[in-house]
Amino acid sequence: MLKYFKGSFLVTVIGLIAAYLWGHYMHGNAMMSLFVVVFLSILEVTLSFDNAVINAVKLEKMNEKWKHRFITWGILIAVFGMRLLFPILVVAVFAKLSVIEVAQLAFYNVDEYTKHLHEVHAPLVTFGGAFLFMIFFSYFFCPDKDCYWLSCFEKPMQKLTCVKYIDVVFVLISLMILQNFIPENQKLSVIMAGFTGVITYLAVDSISSLLENIEKRKAQVMGTTGKLGFIGFLYLELIDASFSLDGVLGAFAISKDIIIICIGLAIGAMFVRSLTIYMVDMKTLKEFIFLEHGAHWAIGFLALIMFISTRIEVPEVITGGIGLLFVGSAFISSIIHNKKNKEIESD
Repeated sequence: MLKYFKGSFLVTVIGLIAAYLWGHYMHGNAMMSLFVVVFLSILEVTLSFDNAVINAVKLEKMNEKWKHRFITWGILIAVFGMRLLFPILVVAVFAKLSVIEVAQLAFYNVDEYTKHLHEVHAPLVTFGGAFLFMIFFSYFFCPDKDCYWLSCFEKPMQKLTCVKYIDVVFVLISLMILQNFIPENQKLSVIMAGFTGVITYLAVDSISSLLENIEKRKAQVMGTTGKLGFIGFLYLELIDASFSLDGVLGAFAISKDIIIICIGLAIGAMFVRSLTIYMVDMKTLKEFIFLEHGAHWAIGFLALIMFISTRIEVPEVITGGIGLLFVGSAFISSIIHNKKNKEIESD
């Protein structure tokens, strides 16, 4: 197992040293900076455990070159793109300021930067929530599913697949309900963000399915195994972005220092990626068949929490706890299922 996580441990050591030095020279309190980084790292792993399971599902369909790029390029995008640059870019767009001005605010006028970030919170989490809701509904409304975990919910949901675009209908209904609780001056931006989340999912999923079918046809002709490349990578990065929105915004409630936040979330993101690769290589999803179900239930509740957080602040511990509860329960159910199968085979 060590070979999968040695990169994460290396990033952790470098990150803690950087946090100590930054805290010592910038704030005069190195130990507090270390504590915040460790806390944010644990929080990121807790919030993103279900993300690791979903990533593993898609990563199994990718070729080796893009798997490697997911670890190298992907971690750079996750850390510097989503955890550092993305909040700055979003504030720049909504506040109508230049990127340089917002970057200066983030480093030298944190209160003003946090104020702007809070103003864009509602549309941001609505985009992420709509995207994740599409993943949730698309999975459980799939007509080809023949394996059920919470069958009392999953079987009735599958029966609704007779309604065309039922997943889109459910998400749009959710958005229409949500807009009734949004202040008048934010309604348009929230609705547009939600629609953008749905459209983004449909576009990426359609292109992904098209390329996957092309690769399968090529594989049949050439006698090889068809694997996804760039589009699979893009899909994973969008999922990671949606998952990280809530964590990035919530991190500012714990610390106002964007460098400390970036270091803490980077360590957590690295462990999540290492865990993803480990699960793919160990065939964890095939051995524990309900893990994928548990991860998607966690996604559904995370999307719901994102919608709720447009009006009510939801503590990160609740978000992470719900995800762990579903994934942990699915893991235990998988063990029990495997044990029963072995007993039947032995009889």
